[in-house]
Amino acid sequence: MSGRCLIIAGGAYCEIPEEMREAEYVIACDRGYLWAERMGIVPDLILGDFDSAPVPVTPVPLERFPSEKDDTDTMLAARRAAEKGYREVNIGCCFGGRLDHTLANLQTAGWLAERGIRVCLSGEDTLARAVPEGTWRIPRREGWSLSLFALTDRCSDVTIRGTKYEGAHLTLTGTYPLGVSNSWREDAAEITVGQGILLIIQSRLKEGEHI
Repeated sequence: MSGRCLIIAGGAYCEIPEEMREAEYVIACDRGYLWAERMGIVPDLILGDFDSAPVPVTPVPLERFPSEKDDTDTMLAARRAAEKGYREVNIGCCFGGRLDHTLANLQTAGWLAERGIRVCLSGEDTLARAVPEGTWRIPRREGWSLSLFALTDRCSDVTIRGTKYEGAHLTLTGTYPLGVSNSWREDAAEITVGQGILLIIQSRLKEGEHI
């Protein structure tokens, strides 16, 4: 299978961008089924431990898990997407809540990227991509910043062009924020990763905020 899966997580509610909603399969995680209802999206599967929302009464297939488990609800959904062979996964409503859940969602994105699955995450003021080795084109977004972080311990041979701050053959690590707060100089940024999983974050700037 080569299509797209949409996962609606249980973080802070936000409208998922239209370009991310198009999917062959939709999974709602725990409270995410309430967010799906609000957006008029009918999921193909609802799963979770339902510690943040009532267990839904629905004709949609439902998988309930104990609260004492190794995987987060979003990670369970990511596993389902990978098992079904989807090569692209979008995860919405995954920011704006608890910091530990946000970090877990970013690690889930890294897990998917390690398996060659393209993944994008969205929140109210944040878009993020976890990308493996290769070259990636990130279109310009007015009023947004662009930052790079290592999701693995190291990302080596990282090159970024078309931005205010450019660099070639850089090494990013998980313990130093070298790639934070950049902006576009051209219509798109071109980012090349030689080794590792890179996290590309676009953040909406607040009024009066500049880079």
